[in-house]
Amino acid sequence: MTDTASNALHTSRITSLPLLARGKVRDNYAVGDDRILMIASDRLSAFDVIMGEPIPGKGQLLTQMALFWFERLARIIPNHLTGEAPESAVTAEERPQVLGRSMLVRRLQPIAIEAVVRGYLAGSGWKEYQASREVCGVPLPAGLTNAARLPHPIYTPAAKAASGHDENISYAATVQMVGEPLAAKIRDTAIALYEAAAAHALTKGLIIADTKFEFGLTSSGALVLMDEVLTPDSSRYWPVEGYEAALAAGANPPSFDKQFVRDWLEQALVDGKPWNKTAPAPHLPQDVIAKTAAKYREAFERLTA
Repeated sequence: MTDTASNALHTSRITSLPLLARGKVRDNYAVGDDRILMIASDRLSAFDVIMGEPIPGKGQLLTQMALFWFERLARIIPNHLTGEAPESAVTAEERPQVLGRSMLVRRLQPIAIEAVVRGYLAGSGWKEYQASREVCGVPLPAGLTNAARLPHPIYTPAAKAASGHDENISYAATVQMVGEPLAAKIRDTAIALYEAAAAHALTKGLIIADTKFEFGLTSSGALVLMDEVLTPDSSRYWPVEGYEAALAAGANPPSFDKQFVRDWLEQALVDGKPWNKTAPAPHLPQDVIAKTAAKYREAFERLTA
C-alpha cells in the first residue's frame, strides 16, 4: 500500500476539491455546487469520541455495504447516488484515497432528524423501557426483556446535533420541526426500509435489531435517502445463532457492529480509573482492532453471499 493510500485510512488528503466537513468517519468534499464526494475513512467513533487507532479496511466495507443496500432498497425511495465513478472527481494522484471507499452523491438539503427504527429492545431503548415502559414516547407492553423482539417495529427519532450526542425526541417533535406531511413520510419510509432490510438479513442469518436513516430534500422538495444506510456503524447486527440463548439469559447478543469496542471501552481504565467517555479515548489493543475489523467483514460477507 502506498503512503497516500495508507494515509487515507485515517484522514483523506484531497487537495483538488474544497473540504466541506470532516465528520467522525467520513470526509466530504464539494464537487461543483451540486455534488459531494463522500470518503469513508477507517476511523471509528464510540460514545461520540473518535478512537486514536483506525480499523483497517473499515471504510471500504462501510461503503460497499451502503452501496449494496442503496441498490436493494431503491424500489422504496430514491437515494443520493449519482451513478458516477467517485474517482472521476479527483486527480490521478488522489485516486488511491478514493477507490472502493467513496460515493459521489447529489447535494441535498439535509433534514436534521435521525430516523431511528427499532425492531428489538436494546441499548438506550432498553434503559428507557426499564424506567418508563416507553421508548421515545412509544408505549410498549409490560414484561419485555433485554434484546426482546418488539410486537412490531417502532419509529423513535432523534434530533441531529451539530456536536455531541443526538437527542431522542418524540414523533410529535418531528411534526413541529418539519410539518405533518413530511414527518409522516419520513416515519413511514423509514419503517418500510427497515422491514425490507430486516427480512433480507434474516435469510442470511442476521438480525437487524435497530438502525437509523437520514434523508434530504431535492430543490423540488422530493424526499431522498442519503448519507450511509444499514452499515454496522448505523445499525445493530446480531447473528441468529446465539440469539435465543442470550435472550434467555437477559444478556446482549453477540454483535457484528462496534458494540464489541463499546464493551471493551466500558471496562477500560485511564490512569487507573474508568474512562469518562471524553477525548482522548484509551488506546485500542491490537486484538480489539483485529476482532472489530473481522466483525465488520463477516457482516458484509454474510449479507452479500
